[in-house]
Amino acid sequence: MNIPISHRFTPHTTVATLIEDQGRYLLVHEAPDGHMAVFNQPAGHLEANESLIEAALRETLEETAWEVAITDFLGIYRYEASNGETYLRHAFAGTPVKYHANRTLDTGIIDAQWLSYEQIIAITDQLRSPLVLQLIDDYRRGVRYPLAIIREHG
Repeated sequence: MNIPISHRFTPHTTVATLIEDQGRYLLVHEAPDGHMAVFNQPAGHLEANESLIEAALRETLEETAWEVAITDFLGIYRYEASNGETYLRHAFAGTPVKYHANRTLDTGIIDAQWLSYEQIIAITDQLRSPLVLQLIDDYRRGVRYPLAIIREHG
């Protein structure tokens, strides 16, 4: 069956990076598109001509001013948002490398904060989506895949 291109299912391809350091997690405090402020991992859309890892590194730097080293792949998370859109979140784990204190953060980003798991649990109602906590919980359970699992060509 040929489905017209205008009717094909086209989920958004996104990346997210979980950065943990000494029991604290780097979260972005953001007000997306002028909406209520929420907390999220550094995350965003894959851009043309970049790899998933390049996108994760870029988004983390743009939203937190932190250069990171990507260490592991955490999985692909499918999320159907309240706006009817579907997102395929490619999640990575990383470690902090260097902070750029004078770097301007992306539009809509209030700041980046290092929070303990207990602090994150206390603000569950302020998380951008259930994926934020699910990703942290999976990471804490030891879910990790080698980066070699990702095959990209082109």
